[in-house]
Amino acid sequence: MMQSKVYQTRIKNLQDRIDQSEIDLVAIPAGPSQVYFSGLHFHGSERPAVLLVSAHKKPAFIFPGFEAEKVSQAPIDLTPFPYQESRDDWLRTFITARNQFSKGDIRVGVEPTAMRYLEMDLIGYKDKNISFTSAAEMISALRASKDKQEIESIRQAVSIAETALEKTLPIIKPGVAEKEIASELVIQLLRGGSEPELPFFPIVASGPNSANPHATPGERVLSNGDLLIIDWGARMNGYISDITRTFAIGEVSSQLQEIYQVVKQANLAARNLSQAIYSGQMIDKKAREVISDAGYGDAFLHRTGHGYGLEAHEAPYISMDDTAEIPLGATFTIEPGIYLPGVGGVRIEDDMQALNGRLETLTTLDRVLIIL
Repeated sequence: MMQSKVYQTRIKNLQDRIDQSEIDLVAIPAGPSQVYFSGLHFHGSERPAVLLVSAHKKPAFIFPGFEAEKVSQAPIDLTPFPYQESRDDWLRTFITARNQFSKGDIRVGVEPTAMRYLEMDLIGYKDKNISFTSAAEMISALRASKDKQEIESIRQAVSIAETALEKTLPIIKPGVAEKEIASELVIQLLRGGSEPELPFFPIVASGPNSANPHATPGERVLSNGDLLIIDWGARMNGYISDITRTFAIGEVSSQLQEIYQVVKQANLAARNLSQAIYSGQMIDKKAREVISDAGYGDAFLHRTGHGYGLEAHEAPYISMDDTAEIPLGATFTIEPGIYLPGVGGVRIEDDMQALNGRLETLTTLDRVLIIL
């Protein structure tokens, strides 16, 4: 666990943001943001666990009573509100916790993609003075800029993932099924030290399947002439890596060789972009220009990248719609791709960090087209 000072600083930063907003209280359910601010690891289950933070009062934590020992070890100073198994006690505990902040009008900020109706109903139960609004921008802005400890964990996750792929490559050959490759890669990730909760199950897509950006590994066996996309990652201290490489199974057609080189150039152009200030739009445009100029603009089906950290997808987003300045220290992927239905696809994805006037590539695997 990180030092308690780190979490205390994060809570203080959130309180400062709340103080400058029209939000009275931020409610954070079990999940990545709760881990980020409190250091407490709870799974989203039928038993809610909610962190309540206001600008000027000590945070409150509502949780199942049998988890009292875990909560007592929290690295932040908070007021515990344990509840027992009955639904009536849930309600009493939630009402008591929220009333310690205010008994009047309360505007509660939540992350729309994280907060469930279960928690919202308990927080606002039969109280017309409680309203909900989005605190997504506030929370994502704080989580986006990674500190040294976070980056070190990400670097470890990158190293584990890259080593796992290298140890998986020897089994990749014609006649091997996508599922077999994905299973071996998972084994190597765990053997290499990844935490068991992987960022996502690896994508292993061969031949025509590689034209589907989010294909699921299946029974298809590799054949000579296929392109093979592998998209995978590891987790260390809660932080993830997210990498994609594309391989050739034997000799591939000239068209597939061409799209590989175009994607490689787009990846390099975006990673080498040098600006005093970056936005997702700038980086996306740089990669997209290379692919469009080569005549494959319509085959680049997704944004150029997304943030990553405690989650595989988080702010900032590297897309044409994202004009906001990328915070210094933010981590995100650059992953241009070309996908030709019925033929095959290419994606090359690297893990990046925004530094002062430059982008640092955290991934180290080569980007040449390796023939297996």
